[in-house]
Amino acid sequence: VQLQASGGGLVQAGGSLRLSCSAAGSISSIKAMGWYRQAPGTQRELVATVTSSKTINYADSVKGRFTISRDNAKNTVYLQMNSLKPEDTAIYYCKAIAVTGWSAPRDYWGQGTLVTVSS
Repeated sequence: VQLQASGGGLVQAGGSLRLSCSAAGSISSIKAMGWYRQAPGTQRELVATVTSSKTINYADSVKGRFTISRDNAKNTVYLQMNSLKPEDTAIYYCKAIAVTGWSAPRDYWGQGTLVTVSS
């Protein structure tokens, strides 16, 4: 399973960006997709996740500002980021929990896309 993320970039504080991530490969099903981020010197942290049944979870730090959505038919997840703050600056990674063939679900990660928010 390959995950391709896009949409990062440089934006001023208060601005918006939309990230996209598409999964491709021999996928039987995707249980959940989500976004994580890692700022320099910190551990990777959850931003938002959405399951195949559209159950959504957000980190407290992004609630009310970020919106995750998913197109199951396209195996694609989106992250709409509004009211961005400098502390949102990080590399954003897409993750999918997917099943291939008869295997158990496992985690797959995208390559990351850099989001930089200037003050």
